[in-house]
Amino acid sequence: MSGIDLLESYTALPSSSSRSVVLQSIINAPPFTFSNDTRKTLIDTILRDLKATAKHGTSNGRLSSKDAAQALLAVKTLGKNPSGSETLATAPTLSALLGLSISFKDDPEASSEALRCIANTMLLFEHARGIFIGKDVGGGETCVGMLDKSTTPDQVFILSRILFLATVSGPSWIVSLVEDHNHKRRGIVDIIANKLDAMLVAIQAGTKLGREATADLLKFTFNLLLHYPKMVDAEPQTPQATDGQKAMGDFWSPNLDGLLPSLLRTFYSLPPTFPSPLVSPLTHVIHALITIPISSSLRPIWLGPSTPERRSSSSSPKTSTSSGGDSPVLSQTPPKSSTLDRALSVLSVAGRRSLSRSPSPNTAIQQDVLLRAHDLLEVSFSHYFPGSIDPDDSSVRERPKKEQLDGSLDDIISPLLVLITRLCLADATTRGRLREWIVPPDLDRSAPLEGRSDMLGRCLRLMGSVYHSRLKDSVGEMLFAMSDSDARILSSLVGYGNVAGFLFNKGIMSAPGPEDTSSSAEPTAPDGKIINPITGNTMEKPELPDMTEEEKEQEMEKLFVLFDRLEKSGALPKSQNPIRKAMEKAASQ
Repeated sequence: MSGIDLLESYTALPSSSSRSVVLQSIINAPPFTFSNDTRKTLIDTILRDLKATAKHGTSNGRLSSKDAAQALLAVKTLGKNPSGSETLATAPTLSALLGLSISFKDDPEASSEALRCIANTMLLFEHARGIFIGKDVGGGETCVGMLDKSTTPDQVFILSRILFLATVSGPSWIVSLVEDHNHKRRGIVDIIANKLDAMLVAIQAGTKLGREATADLLKFTFNLLLHYPKMVDAEPQTPQATDGQKAMGDFWSPNLDGLLPSLLRTFYSLPPTFPSPLVSPLTHVIHALITIPISSSLRPIWLGPSTPERRSSSSSPKTSTSSGGDSPVLSQTPPKSSTLDRALSVLSVAGRRSLSRSPSPNTAIQQDVLLRAHDLLEVSFSHYFPGSIDPDDSSVRERPKKEQLDGSLDDIISPLLVLITRLCLADATTRGRLREWIVPPDLDRSAPLEGRSDMLGRCLRLMGSVYHSRLKDSVGEMLFAMSDSDARILSSLVGYGNVAGFLFNKGIMSAPGPEDTSSSAEPTAPDGKIINPITGNTMEKPELPDMTEEEKEQEMEKLFVLFDRLEKSGALPKSQNPIRKAMEKAASQ
């Protein structure tokens, strides 16, 4: 049937007849079936009938109440083509659709379809977003109230999608949204925190649309965290925040503090996913967390109470089995190194917790955020860079496409590295713990570090990557932060050669000297072997051949001539000439 035939069939039916069959035909019809004029007329006609049904019921309406959901689905389907559906992006139509979602509140399917029509319109027509939250419609406040009362993932999903779209193009509305002091309802921060906890329980219980609802709720949350601190008189959190440029994370407002505990609970307790460990909504949680500073007021929530036990502990918990049960629990006994098995076990344990109860408000303080982030990174690296594979191998670049992931590995993993880096920059204990996990004191340095099939090896191979530029930089920043932002410490841990390019890009043009300039002792591994400062590997101490005094003088003369030529050619600064420095030292004694 043509679009005109469908329109005539719909309008020709008497009010007492069901329109289910013709509505289904409209829904199933290919998009090219309808001309722009026919599409507009059908949308207007169906909406008019829906409003009559909502107002008068079946007595004066042309649609029965049981056809309402199908009729709204037909409107949404017609509205997927922007040509001819412009009427949906007007204030009267948006108000009507919002009213229908409220009128059909006893029919959840119809109510949700009305909201989906609004979301679809706001997606296709950018100007509809401002209209929807404007005074003529007032849809923003209405949807916030509906979100507060929502009880199912389906409702949370569509309302969060609408609020996300409203804050994409209309961020100025965010200020009044966050600072709404109407005591008749909870504020948006409390509403989001409550829904995040509820959706976490839904995900753990396997409820349909639980993950999708959480993802869109987190997208909406991210917009609040991103825009609000830039739009108000917020507190600077970094030295860069004083130069007039408001970048993400540089400013913060206490009005948003209430979001952190629920975000951390979600981050820690989302069940693991296979084969890809970093997928939505976990990726959205990470994006939201990296906008929140680890300030003095938020530090106890981020890192837990600053107890002597915690300050002195730099070890990684491992999984053990408690006596009297089969459920693994976290033990504080440190393993020698972090392993993939431990990481997978910890992730699985986290996913099985609290399946039948709502998370406690204090849960986030009790969890180890760094360990969770490190385990996620370890599992992700093991998955995407198996064994000792070159990160630039074509199979690595193809894997996200095969797994139908949204984005490249740069997009997927880099935010997690940024989160770990921020944790390290904020806390010395955190830096020490991560350093011990990645470069433990008893590290086997007999083989090239960059060839290892563990976290350290993968990090160092990524430092030389060509195709993963953002991931390469993120790994470098994490290792640098882990090393107290000290090039000497970083070079001593992994060898200057492995990080030379990164340090050069940071403005460190030459190999940093030893940390202890008063000592001439060479760095050694626990087995007593000397550590090569360039490669980070151990090497046998060279045995010098027996030489006569005359032969020693001849060799010294050769070195003097060589370094003198280098100095005169400008290749070696005077201050770096070891022969000159030795002569000056001898003369001063």
